[in-house]
Amino acid sequence: MASLAGLLKAAGHTVTGSDQNVYPPMSTELQAMGIPYNEGYKPENLEPRPDIVIVGNAISRGNPELEAVLERKLRYTSAAATIKEEFIWGHHSMAVAGTHGKTTTTSLLAWVLDSAGLNPSFLIGGVAENFGTSFRLTDSNYFVIEADEYDTAYFDKGPKMWHYLPDTAIVNNIEFDHADIYRDEEAYKFAFARFINLIPKNGVLVAGWDSPIMRELAPKSFAPVESFAYGDETRPPAGQTHWHARDVEFSESGTRFRAFRSDEEWGKVDTPLAGAFNVRNVLAVIAAAEAVKADRAGVREGLRTFASVKRRMEVRGEVRGVVVIDDFAHHPTAIRETIDAIRQKYAGRRIVAVFEPRSYTAQRRDVSGRLREGFSGGGRGCLRGAFSARSVHEGNGAGSGRACARHRCVRQRGEAAQGCGRDRRGPGAQAQGAGRCVDNVQWRVRRDPPKAVGRSCYGLIRRRGATGVSFAEPVLAMIPSFMTVFQLRPVPRPRRFSIIAVVSFDRPWPSGK
Repeated sequence: MASLAGLLKAAGHTVTGSDQNVYPPMSTELQAMGIPYNEGYKPENLEPRPDIVIVGNAISRGNPELEAVLERKLRYTSAAATIKEEFIWGHHSMAVAGTHGKTTTTSLLAWVLDSAGLNPSFLIGGVAENFGTSFRLTDSNYFVIEADEYDTAYFDKGPKMWHYLPDTAIVNNIEFDHADIYRDEEAYKFAFARFINLIPKNGVLVAGWDSPIMRELAPKSFAPVESFAYGDETRPPAGQTHWHARDVEFSESGTRFRAFRSDEEWGKVDTPLAGAFNVRNVLAVIAAAEAVKADRAGVREGLRTFASVKRRMEVRGEVRGVVVIDDFAHHPTAIRETIDAIRQKYAGRRIVAVFEPRSYTAQRRDVSGRLREGFSGGGRGCLRGAFSARSVHEGNGAGSGRACARHRCVRQRGEAAQGCGRDRRGPGAQAQGAGRCVDNVQWRVRRDPPKAVGRSCYGLIRRRGATGVSFAEPVLAMIPSFMTVFQLRPVPRPRRFSIIAVVSFDRPWPSGK
């Protein structure tokens, strides 16, 4: 939501807001942008009377500030609707959708277009390290946006991506997710089918052909379809442009391959990104850049110099030969792809995976088997206890010691991960965000002698002779956190906005709260 507030501020509007327990990095970012905010939700926060109130998608009836908005008949809207009205109408919308890889692909697309001299505006669900921010407003005709399928607001249960008027649309893949708002796979598929139906005939759909559901939905597009896939085994219909990679080479420095547009070689690609899924992301970005006739030399330079996104296979540091990596993966497929990418990048080195199931999908019983598959193939894992967002909303930190301090060590045996530990609790258990967990791993590596190579939040990763954690191994900390996404709406003149937000969960919970 801070990103949207920054965009509105850059557009000349007066922006204020409300949130619960605001702390860095959000608090410092808002202060740097000169955007005042109130801590806590109170009717008096709506003075002076705003022109429009933007209601976050996690805000529901009963919130005192929202109730005041409704009683006073103040104009209110969602963030997605505001983005459409304020920033997308009249521009070429380049929207990146799909179950996995949206943030990385959106950031890569924005950087590649910038490197090609197109200077796009953008709004991303993460901090793009090349720009040092998650948003930018320019005078360019191009607006690059991450098109999320999560719901828009309590009064608009459709996905946010339906608001983004896609001209050039990337859909990386489609696989059932967000079971807390979609009743089944058919409902989830419908959300993407309607998104695809929004692309005009003079636009283009860049479709991930390795995804079976994407192959099912793509023929319904009124816009031309250009497909992409990791290899050239999955063949598209005759006459359809198809992007694929050949001669792929992975190393610790990155990935190299030759990109082909059907049977014509587009050129050699050199990127610091790792993993087969990032080869697909790069192909999608090349296809989208070609659709707007971006300079090829600039595109190649952007691919070579891309610095990734915060919490997407982000190397947080290397201490005494232990590489600590932070990643947002929470879906079983994303977990598997991320671990595979780590294996490809750090060939021959053991992986310790620290996973905290913070998303609703990751906590469902019907995905437990797929989670085991995701962690299969050697190495060692540590699972934290299930996270309860409701408990945090109610002001109880992580809720209970049972919710936040229960862990289970997992060893890999053959192709399945087997529980090998017992529930353990640390003293003074409290909610800890993903960033804190990764910091703890780094801190333990620096402080402890060789016997304790690294620890998760409560010290569960230890060296146990030749069978345990080795000293020169990458530590993969895949601890997803909830990202706060809010909403709002506009009119054609500078106005006063008030933003009702909700607590964000990607940082340590303040002591005593």
